[in-house]
Amino acid sequence: MAVLGITATLLGWVAILLLVSIWKQVHSSWNLPPGPFPLPIIGNLFQLELSNIPKSFTRLAERFGPVFTLYLGWRRVVVVHGYKAVREVLLDYKNEFSGRGELAVFQEHKDRGESNSQARWSTTTTRTVMGASRRALATYGTDNHSNSIRMNSGDGLCMQRIAQFLVEEGKEGVGRPFDPTLVLGGGPCNVIADILLRRRFPYDDDTCLRLMRAFNENFYLLSTPWLQFYNSFADYLRYLPGSHRKLMKNVSEIKKYALERVKEHHQSLDPKCPRDFTDCLLVEMEKEKHSPEPLYTLDSIAVTVADLFFAGTETTSTTLRYGLLILMKYPEIEEKLHEEIDRVIGPSRIPAIKDRLEMPYMDAVVHEIQRFIDLVPSNLSHEATRDVMFRGYVIPKGTVIIPTLTSLLYDSQEFPDPEKFKPEHFLNENGKFKYSDYFKPFSAGKRVCVGEGLARMELFLFLSAILQHFNLKSLVDPKDIDLSPAAVGFGSIPPHYKLCVIPRS
Repeated sequence: MAVLGITATLLGWVAILLLVSIWKQVHSSWNLPPGPFPLPIIGNLFQLELSNIPKSFTRLAERFGPVFTLYLGWRRVVVVHGYKAVREVLLDYKNEFSGRGELAVFQEHKDRGESNSQARWSTTTTRTVMGASRRALATYGTDNHSNSIRMNSGDGLCMQRIAQFLVEEGKEGVGRPFDPTLVLGGGPCNVIADILLRRRFPYDDDTCLRLMRAFNENFYLLSTPWLQFYNSFADYLRYLPGSHRKLMKNVSEIKKYALERVKEHHQSLDPKCPRDFTDCLLVEMEKEKHSPEPLYTLDSIAVTVADLFFAGTETTSTTLRYGLLILMKYPEIEEKLHEEIDRVIGPSRIPAIKDRLEMPYMDAVVHEIQRFIDLVPSNLSHEATRDVMFRGYVIPKGTVIIPTLTSLLYDSQEFPDPEKFKPEHFLNENGKFKYSDYFKPFSAGKRVCVGEGLARMELFLFLSAILQHFNLKSLVDPKDIDLSPAAVGFGSIPPHYKLCVIPRS
């Protein structure tokens, strides 16, 4: 028996060595960017800190340069780090690297929708679908003439009113501590719901609260170490218990809600008079209903609506939530904002987007909040749509590309002391707003966030409206406030906190 045990052990080691040898030959057969040597099956798992993968990317970039190769399980990934390299990928190679890398946990959305599809910009199909989505969002999103949000030409619901609703909700919590998560989520949720579905929820609506809790929970779960691990080894972990199952359940429920609304819209659709974003996509579907291979279906439209509903609600509300915590940490910055608001807007007039031209400090603070929190540090992953020669390396078709946004937003040459919150990063010596091309929290190129303009307006108007009416009061001494994220993965999640709001006289 002992001899058999020794023999089995030796055979096992021989098999492992053979597998490693074959793997090394396959790995070196491509002219790939440099990177740490991957182990069979697990790839470069040991080179990554799952609780902070963006930090691991920065460390590896210091060792291997601005373009390097990793393996997440069997999946080949090329990470692009630094302004020049990221800009090349997003703008100069916008067609070649414009596919969307898949997140395994979004199996409900596979091959459909805006943010989680395996879309290929090189195909006519994807270009048509995505183009229609962007046109529809532009039509029913920002109205550049009135600086507001419009749903149709006859009955607009402007963002200023949504901001006022947000303020009224805040007044209910005056003088007592409250968690701002759902209050801050209500404004962005109603804005995007109006654009997508021509619907506005009361702030205590059970459906609205359920959706916001699902959005918030999903954004957090996506940023946990377990989900980072799961997305690399989903084939082995899919049927195991874990938080991935809760996330997929939430995804399914959100899509179910979106599909119900899309079907309602379809039943009452007037192709000559689309009411909102959803109607625009349904009109496109009707145009091709006799096509043997339709680009649009009720299901794919529902997935796009669900994607935009999540993104349009959670990213803005999380930024606002993180922003209020930062301002409580730095009361001197909040006081400067109060002074600017009083001077430009006054105590009673509702803020308007045109005020931004006269409020460079508020504009700089909003930009610095987005830079500092680094909301989606590793960007949404891209994918090579064909074999590409990039900086002397061959990037094979299907390779996942990660153009890191952290490397732009925390560039120490462009933003001195990037670890510190400094509105001066976006102000010139005369106190005027200063643009930076490194500021790309919404990414850039063909995969730029479709709601960038909408989010910029929301952040300015909501933050201005809140600070116009309230002083923020922390429950702890400002110097004891910890701004470190609760989790860093897909997103940077702000720590949980409560605050009080005090009416300004």
